[in-house]
Amino acid sequence: MIDSLDVFSSAHSFQEEDLRDKAVVMIDVLRASSTMVTALHHGAKGVIPVGDMGDASKISHNLDSESFLMSGEKNGIKIDGYDFTNSPLEHTGEEIVNKTVILNTTNGTKAIRRSGHATQIIVGAFLNLNTIVDYLQQIDEEVVLVCAGWRGRLSFEDLLCAGNIIYELCSGKLPVNARDAVKVAFGLYEKFADDIEGSIKSSNYAVRLKGVVSEEDISYCCQRSKLQVLPILNEGIISDFNDKEK
Repeated sequence: MIDSLDVFSSAHSFQEEDLRDKAVVMIDVLRASSTMVTALHHGAKGVIPVGDMGDASKISHNLDSESFLMSGEKNGIKIDGYDFTNSPLEHTGEEIVNKTVILNTTNGTKAIRRSGHATQIIVGAFLNLNTIVDYLQQIDEEVVLVCAGWRGRLSFEDLLCAGNIIYELCSGKLPVNARDAVKVAFGLYEKFADDIEGSIKSSNYAVRLKGVVSEEDISYCCQRSKLQVLPILNEGIISDFNDKEK
């Protein structure tokens, strides 16, 4: 598995062709991945990731108004007219049960849209880390961990999560022939593993979000393996693959 594993540090660090015939795990800890995982855990029928407000509007016009919710943010702030922001804690109530969430975010949903040549797109976060690791151990394709980043730049928390996934996949012993980006992510996790929440709260993006995003949101996103959800994109909709297996 580790021999066929790679990491991209942001949604702009790869060409779309780089992902052809590979399985992608999209990681956006703060907060798109965490929100998708949480919404599905609490009963959402599915999540449709969109690249911008125009796409969201077109999709919503083709759905029954009672069947969906609009969620999203621009630079961390709720989009006018939407039901929710990109807060996972807003996606826990009865109002999302059996609803399709149309999700529009600055980084995470755009990373998914750029990964269209992948054989499959899986959504990963700290919240469902063990579920992601268990699934990756069962597949044969080459796997790429795509960190969403922030506007094309590396985000500490996404690379840290990628490193945690790698650490678990190789049982804490990284092969010498691992690719450079894999080594970097693994090393980052080794350094900060003892204080995931504290190190993420001091990251550039978390500091940038202060005053916009609640402290509870960030703490929640730092919890490891809290939810057993396996979000996989199929025909434009992300749903919990584990539900289909039951």
